[in-house]
Amino acid sequence: MKKPRVVTRLTALPEQAKSPKDNPTTPEKELLGRLLFYDPILSGGKDVACATCHHPDNGYAEFLDISIGPNAQGLGSKRRFNPDNDIPFMKRNAPTIINTAFNGIDPYGRHDPETASMFWDDRAKSLELQALEPIKAFEEMRGHGHGETDILRTVIERLKKIPAYQELFTQAFGNSEAVSIDNLGKAIAAFERTIIANNSRFDQYMRGDKDAISLSEKEGLKLFKSVGCINCHNGPMFSDYKMHVLGVPENDKLAVPDAGVQDTFAFRTPSLRNLRFTAPYMHNGSLSNLRRVLEFYEDISDGKERNANVPKGKYDPFVREIELSVKEMSQIISFLGTLNDNGFDREIPDTVPSGLPVGGNIN
Repeated sequence: MKKPRVVTRLTALPEQAKSPKDNPTTPEKELLGRLLFYDPILSGGKDVACATCHHPDNGYAEFLDISIGPNAQGLGSKRRFNPDNDIPFMKRNAPTIINTAFNGIDPYGRHDPETASMFWDDRAKSLELQALEPIKAFEEMRGHGHGETDILRTVIERLKKIPAYQELFTQAFGNSEAVSIDNLGKAIAAFERTIIANNSRFDQYMRGDKDAISLSEKEGLKLFKSVGCINCHNGPMFSDYKMHVLGVPENDKLAVPDAGVQDTFAFRTPSLRNLRFTAPYMHNGSLSNLRRVLEFYEDISDGKERNANVPKGKYDPFVREIELSVKEMSQIISFLGTLNDNGFDREIPDTVPSGLPVGGNIN
């Protein structure tokens, strides 16, 4: 076993999520945020909602390698662009909303929701800021006809014209001028903090139930630690929330390679929780299952290059140290199954105040 050079502590998730001081959670905010999350009024063409790519039927992610936003129809793997489309695919795989309330939590359970890491490239801090970014992105929700600098103002003007939203914002934020960009982000974030799954068999095991996981799964946990996975996948969320260069294969759907953080081809370590609901994997969905993921790590630890844009000399040192056998892969995958928890909130509103299709054009 290699000597760890980082804190490689694993713990159960907290039983409750924190809220920022300037956005305490209330039932009124959660209700408003849920409706906004499912309402395509937030998109430029009124055809895409947050839930379009983060639907509870798909584990608040989607069964697509990279997402399809405006000018499209269908849900998850059935989603397709409409004819005569010129909007590109999104660059990256849609990460799940589940447990993003705990993003940034360290191995000792310390967590600041005001500076929590978001997105594959860490470009936003906090769920409040993250919630607004997809609305501004051309290929995610904005589409044609609106500029990046004015789309949020356009959305707010739409919401102000809907009496039900006027009332909901007032109830949630306590004043008649409550419909604002800032409060839009706060309401969606408040809802997203309710989407948690913190009672997996692994959580039960770490809280004292030693029979919650099987003997073979315990062996998988030992291997997860000894082969080096834990160097980056640690803490309650099984992520160090740091950027690492892995040389993941490119997705052929993208005309231009995704160069990641500051053109370094680095991406943030994803959580390993609820992997059952979040395939395909990696930042661009290029690896279809967990076996492929572990085979990829075996390849690059053996010095192979899987991405022509990323020479092996640039790989993260931790990755080059991983040592895996076929037998170990099976046991590690067995352990990763203990991190699944299907007890998350799946409630979908019957209608949204705009009167538009709930979840966008997904049927």
